[in-house]
Amino acid sequence: MPRISYVNGRYLPHAEAKVHMEDRGYQFADGVYEVCEVARGHIMDMSGHLDRLDRSLGELAIAWPLERRVLPAIMREVVTRNRVRDGLVYLQITRGVAPRDHAFPAPSTRPSLVVTAKRSDPQAARRRAETGIAVITVPENRWDRVDIKTVGLLPNVLARQKAKDAGAQEAWFVDPDGTVKEGASTNVWIVTADGHLVTRPADTGILRGITRATVFRIAEKLGYTVEERAFTVEEALKAREAFVTAATTVVMPVVRIDDKPVANGHPGTVALSLREAFFDVAEKTQA
Repeated sequence: MPRISYVNGRYLPHAEAKVHMEDRGYQFADGVYEVCEVARGHIMDMSGHLDRLDRSLGELAIAWPLERRVLPAIMREVVTRNRVRDGLVYLQITRGVAPRDHAFPAPSTRPSLVVTAKRSDPQAARRRAETGIAVITVPENRWDRVDIKTVGLLPNVLARQKAKDAGAQEAWFVDPDGTVKEGASTNVWIVTADGHLVTRPADTGILRGITRATVFRIAEKLGYTVEERAFTVEEALKAREAFVTAATTVVMPVVRIDDKPVANGHPGTVALSLREAFFDVAEKTQA
């Protein structure tokens, strides 16, 4: 069955889903996006993702292309048409199509909306979690507003490619003072020797991850203490565990940093327990 995508009011075969060459997302990365996990036929944490989308649009002064209440129905329809039981649903909103000019186009310019969905193999993800992933560290070189989920991801792309070339699966951005910011597409956590979960505050400098927020609720349910503070690469290497969170990975143990093992080099029980509890705690919307 061919994939189906939604583009500006039309459901189209994925191969025919296109926007104009002067769409400002293509010309200027002038747009925002969200990715929701689809698990067991449910879209996970949809409200949180739409709340963050609303904030991102507001920070860039981009109007909603349609009423917010309509978007969940479109997302569910795209998931249904693609028969996605486990996978991802992606949505992107740009400032729209207009003659190329750095300044904003006329207020009458209609924002562009694209929604796609694709399947993934939950068993493959589970196997990866059972072995854990390796990460590398790279110097922070992004703009200051990474709290906005924009489509301007070139530094993240280059960092992830550097990780791939090194045989790793993720890259962590590190500030000049040696503290870890976040991954190229993930939030970063460690578990201290006394079992406390530590993650960098999301006030500034990192994206306020929706999966990150759900992990806070899971931690409370399981009785773990969470500390929001900065930590260094050295502290991460000495930690009991390390892991990353995102809609695309849920909770994923990290077993190597810059080719050095974390603890015994195997996934830890805390990360795996958080991952196991995720479906039961996260908000679920029937697709």
